[in-house]
Order: sequence, then C-alpha cells, then structure tokens
Amino acid sequence: MRYGNVDAPDPSDDVKKVLRREKNRIAAQRSRMRQTQKADSLHQESENLEKENAALRREVKRLSEEAKYLTNVLNNHEPLCSGLGPQSSDILYSPHHGVYHQPHMTSPRYHQ
Repeated sequence: MRYGNVDAPDPSDDVKKVLRREKNRIAAQRSRMRQTQKADSLHQESENLEKENAALRREVKRLSEEAKYLTNVLNNHEPLCSGLGPQSSDILYSPHHGVYHQPHMTSPRYHQ
C-alpha cells in the first residue's frame, strides 16, 4: 500500500522511460546507418553497371564495324573466288585485278 500523494510519479518509471528512449534512439540510429549503407551500395552497383554497359556498347559498335568491314571484303572477294563456280586449277590469276587467288573450297559457305 502506498502512502502520501497517489499521483506522485514513481522514480523507477522515469528511469525506465529514459532507458526505453535511449534504446529507441540507438535502434533508429542503426536503422538510418543501414539505410545509408544500402543506398551507398546500390549507388556503387549502379555506377559499375553503367560502366559495364558503356564498355559493352563500345564492344557492340566495334564488332558491328568489323562485321561491316568483313562483309565489304567478302563482297569484293566473291567475284574472284573460284569456290562459287566450277574451276579446274587450284590457283587462279585474275588479270582484271592482277592478283593470284587460291580457291576456298573448304569453306562451308561454298559447299552445295
């Protein structure tokens, strides 16, 4: 049973309130720190992916240019290539281009 003023606060309630607030403050601080670390991590991952994307785009551009060049070389070469038609000799001379040409009969492109 309690004596005196019934409305008087219990000092242990104040201590519990202070401790609870302190624990809550620390938990909130840890939560904010985790959010910041997660945001930093996502930002770093985003930058890395952007760099990788740029490198892949450069590679696609380089390979496209190489494919265009090789297609051009092939188109210029096809009229001279004996693999497209029946020829009797293994090495041909093209007086029009002034070059010797070896047929590419082993190429799967010309097998029929």
